[in-house]
Amino acid sequence: MTMELRHALRSTSTQGRELIRSLARTLDDRGNESAVSTNGIAELIAECAVPGETFIVGVTGSVAVGKTTFCNAIAGHLRSTQQIEIVSTDGFLLSNDALNARGLSMRKGYPESYDRGLMSGVLQRLRWGPVRIPGYSHRTYDLAPELDRTISRPDIVLVEGLGIGPGIDGRDLSSHMDMLVYLDASEQDLETWFVERFLALWKAAESDPRSFYARFRSLSEDEADAFARSVWTQINLPNLRDSITRGRDAADLVVQKAADHRLSLVST
Repeated sequence: MTMELRHALRSTSTQGRELIRSLARTLDDRGNESAVSTNGIAELIAECAVPGETFIVGVTGSVAVGKTTFCNAIAGHLRSTQQIEIVSTDGFLLSNDALNARGLSMRKGYPESYDRGLMSGVLQRLRWGPVRIPGYSHRTYDLAPELDRTISRPDIVLVEGLGIGPGIDGRDLSSHMDMLVYLDASEQDLETWFVERFLALWKAAESDPRSFYARFRSLSEDEADAFARSVWTQINLPNLRDSITRGRDAADLVVQKAADHRLSLVST
């Protein structure tokens, strides 16, 4: 059954996708046909993983949808029985200096802001031996070599972030993965969560002059709120609509997140 599931995960057939959805529903403990929990998804991933091989799961979705929290919950459920690592695609962004030099500072998070060649190489080597994972700091909003780390053939790797779905250029880094999960939510909820996250980081920067968000401390809270909404409208929302949602069409599992953070499985 495990090998059958592994093949089904990368299948575009209705039968293969229904098999995945059915398993996820049976692993949920609430009895709701479409409801799903992170524990249920974790169990599904564990069921599909093959002992002795590295199982790679991509998790993508909009900025602020909660990809990191989602992956941490899955990893927390599996760590007692599996060697599991989380790899953020933030580490594959071009440095701020490189983005500035290329005129891409306002397109950070768009496909062209990533070193997709490096990301592709790392994804391919994950199965075969030690590989260095570049680090990223959300405090400085830039690459952080001091946070680089090496991982070596874990049982499961969760690759979370942007830049891993099909691109406008036809490149699809999820082809290096065994499973792609798309975490979805309404645009209204996404904007709310983005603004809340921005304001939390803005407030934290009051006592942290090295924070990237310290430069916004001259703004009042109302001004910071308005600025965050403009960033969402002018940068993140177009990226979501033009690029990120391509991952939803390619995903093996689409998980809808409600305003209260409850999760449900979407038919694909």
